[in-house]
Amino acid sequence: MFSREVARTVVGIIGNIISFVLFLSPLPTFYGIWKKKAVEQYSPVPYLATFVNCGLWVLYGLPMVHPHSTLVVTINGTGFVIEIIYLSIFLIFSDYKKRVKIVVVVVAECIFLAVLALLVLTLVHDTKIRSTIVGSICIAGNVIMYASPLSVMKLVIKTRSVEYMPFYLSVFSFLNGVCWTSYALIRFDPFVAAPNGIGSLFGLAQLLLYATFYRSTKKMMAERKAQGEVGLSVKPAPHTNIQDGV
Repeated sequence: MFSREVARTVVGIIGNIISFVLFLSPLPTFYGIWKKKAVEQYSPVPYLATFVNCGLWVLYGLPMVHPHSTLVVTINGTGFVIEIIYLSIFLIFSDYKKRVKIVVVVVAECIFLAVLALLVLTLVHDTKIRSTIVGSICIAGNVIMYASPLSVMKLVIKTRSVEYMPFYLSVFSFLNGVCWTSYALIRFDPFVAAPNGIGSLFGLAQLLLYATFYRSTKKMMAERKAQGEVGLSVKPAPHTNIQDGV
């Protein structure tokens, strides 16, 4: 039989794989942005939230903060780098106003992470207390990350269209939350269990929205395409010269 530690490691590895796929799931979205050279109505909020969240979990998983959390560090370190790439693409193809906002938020997040790490590692000398402090902040960060698509969900409800809510991001957000909740329950870690349990619910809500408005989105996109084709097919009438009888 598997021991609890082996089971936890196996679930953690699966969680790493799912989280990695989650981090890569917006690739079709960013390919579209790169192709169109515009971010359109896509929001940078989920990527800003994930950026700071990954930074927090890397700090939490360090041996001097929360020992035996290597799997937490590896996947969140990877996610941190991936989010930098996504935000860079947003910066390239956003207008000036949005670009300034993104830079300000990223700088603020980096300062926050640096100050938190400095204070915890220099002023607190017990790993349990360090885990409690950083873990409590991680809960808030993780909930913000999972809740960040709420702005997109509001747009979905308003427009009755899921065009700007990436489907795979929603799917893997849900799976990610379920997997890491299971990981945390094997050897109870409330700081991992609580936010990921909430994340599972947010992911489920996004999937339900997608199922609700999928057909109406397809219909709207088909109508838009048809209108575009009609517009292209209508050519201006040829110029007639009455005097020449043409």
